[in-house]
Amino acid sequence: MSVRATGRDIVAALLIAVVTATLAAWPGLDVARGLSLDIVTATRWLVFGPRMPAEERPVVVVAIDEQTYLTAPFKGSPTTTWTREIGRVLTAIIDGGAKVVGFDIVFPNSIEQSEIPFGDAPLGARLRGFDRDFLRALAAGASSGKVVMGEIGAHGDAISPSPGQRVAVRQQTNIRALNVYVDRDDVVRRLPLSFSTPAGPIASMAVELAARTRGVSPVFEDGALDLGGQRVEGLVPNTLTLNFDGGADEFATYSLADLHACLDQPDPEYFRRQFDGKVVLIGTLLDVEDRKLTSKRFATGIEGAGSAPRCKLPPAKSQRQFKRRTIPGVYIHAAAVDNLLGGEALTEFGQAPTTAAALAFSLIVVIATWLLSPIVAAGVWGVATMALLGIATVAMTRAVALPLGEPVIAGFAALMLMIGYRFVIVDRTERFLRASFGLYLAPQVIEQMLRSQRLPRLGGEMRDVTVLFSDVVGFSGIAERLSPAALVELMNEYLSEMTAIIEKHGGYVDKYIGDSIVAVFGAPVSDPHHARNAVRAALECRERLEHLNLTAPAFGGQQLRHRIGLNSGEALVGNIGSRKRFNYTVMSDAVNLASRLEGANKYFATEILASESTVAATGKEFAWREIEAVRVKGRAQAVNIYQPLGPRAEVTAAQLTIAKHYAEGLAHWRARDFAAAAASFAKIAYDDPPAALFLTRAETYAQGPPPPEWEPVHALEGK
Repeated sequence: MSVRATGRDIVAALLIAVVTATLAAWPGLDVARGLSLDIVTATRWLVFGPRMPAEERPVVVVAIDEQTYLTAPFKGSPTTTWTREIGRVLTAIIDGGAKVVGFDIVFPNSIEQSEIPFGDAPLGARLRGFDRDFLRALAAGASSGKVVMGEIGAHGDAISPSPGQRVAVRQQTNIRALNVYVDRDDVVRRLPLSFSTPAGPIASMAVELAARTRGVSPVFEDGALDLGGQRVEGLVPNTLTLNFDGGADEFATYSLADLHACLDQPDPEYFRRQFDGKVVLIGTLLDVEDRKLTSKRFATGIEGAGSAPRCKLPPAKSQRQFKRRTIPGVYIHAAAVDNLLGGEALTEFGQAPTTAAALAFSLIVVIATWLLSPIVAAGVWGVATMALLGIATVAMTRAVALPLGEPVIAGFAALMLMIGYRFVIVDRTERFLRASFGLYLAPQVIEQMLRSQRLPRLGGEMRDVTVLFSDVVGFSGIAERLSPAALVELMNEYLSEMTAIIEKHGGYVDKYIGDSIVAVFGAPVSDPHHARNAVRAALECRERLEHLNLTAPAFGGQQLRHRIGLNSGEALVGNIGSRKRFNYTVMSDAVNLASRLEGANKYFATEILASESTVAATGKEFAWREIEAVRVKGRAQAVNIYQPLGPRAEVTAAQLTIAKHYAEGLAHWRARDFAAAAASFAKIAYDDPPAALFLTRAETYAQGPPPPEWEPVHALEGK
């Protein structure tokens, strides 16, 4: 339940929203930004699938995979001896029309450099010229700008290709760094655009490959890249934010073993079909080597170099049928080149717009927490989070990474702080008021007081209500027989049970007068069905009292009976009393008549009596029988009174028979045919106290008729 906000509360709520948004967008919590990027990468893939088929992408991968290690001539040979075969495949790829080939694998040593003794000379000396074919392939590709080799590290500490390879590719002209940018949670989400050298910035491997493919020179300034008029800049200066697809088939991947086998039975057109116009990256695709955790970690798939068309060898049967959260490093560079060529590098927002988004989200949660219960407010936070995730997922299809983690964290923190603030500051006052006034005022009155944030004031209004007045039969005698403690226990049990029923049906207990209950239906909260609810409550109170007489220990065997009067009409309801002390109560002739009807039960030996206005307001839900027209003390106008037989669907045939004979007798009575009235009442008098009463009166008038001015209205002098 919400409460009205004071100026202090508004300031506190705004402060909570601002503080949570500012802290959530603090750069020290960039792990949340990275996690949200990972989540949205996965949801985009799950919802929309890949952005394009692998065969349509400009980048392909040649993998040194497990099949390569298990296939001759590579099987059982150290990788330093593979250079001749790799050189042959490299030449075939370039001849097939590849735009440029980049090596994501580094061969820092050459078997020609081996100093291991082999006979009377080192092994390297005996194998001089072993790398000749590989070096020639590198030199031919480098001369046309179609080969870029990789190195790891920077400057003098770099792990670089062997000296012969460096010479073949013209040193640093065709060597670029493969280093990646790792966030603080050890996840790769970005790739450096360039690296600093004494000669100036040098492009990273991915940027170099993209630039050569486009035939432009990369320009670096202010932490950004100009790639032939295309500006690339990341949230982290001098980085590109990677835009991965999901699954394991993002890039067409060829096994080195299959390409090598294809050379034995030449199919030049195969290499042209697969590599013409493509950027080719050569790297490892193994379970244990060069694997990285990336923003694709929740959207990986079962890997294998079988996604591309095969030339000679069938795809290897993988024994591993589960996804791994890491991916081979070659795919990181492949994604970067693909992003650069397609203009699809992710755009992230800086701290100012991220803080604004977090603030907007926090304000939504703060308002919801103020207006709604904590559980519902938590639901609003959850729904808003899912909505924001949906928006962010759609935005990522446009290469835009909307802030997600920061707003969600800010909203959750705001939710917790607002709940705490309400519990400690605001709701504490509300709980105190409920506890203080709950035993004296109607719950509805307390709610009105809390909503208005002011104490009750004198005043009232006219309202159409139904008044229920009940009283215990023979209470004085019961009080004499019981000890004070037993009497208190009895009355507390009785009043508690009756009050619960009254409130269950929407009534408000105005007051207790000793053993009497005065209740109102239709106030303080308006109820168009107040008469029906009052009758339902009266009938249930009668049934409950019968049950209590048999089962309640507090009754101690006492067989209580009570009388109930019901009357509907206009009444003044509100805070009535003095300026220093008042009660929420109801005042009018309708209340007095209900009290008189309760007393009329004593005369007719009934338990519940209602006025004709109450009967008319209940519609056809209940079955009634008219008892008589009476004139109560203090009222000149007669009123017809009725006894409820029960809900119409539950009335028995016996009850209807009694009501029929009673109505016949009452009609004869009003027609002054007292003999016929006595005959009708006599049929049911043995089992119906009101009929027995009328039988005696009818027989008396049959022997001595009343005077001509007599009217069929009984005057009730007492209460």
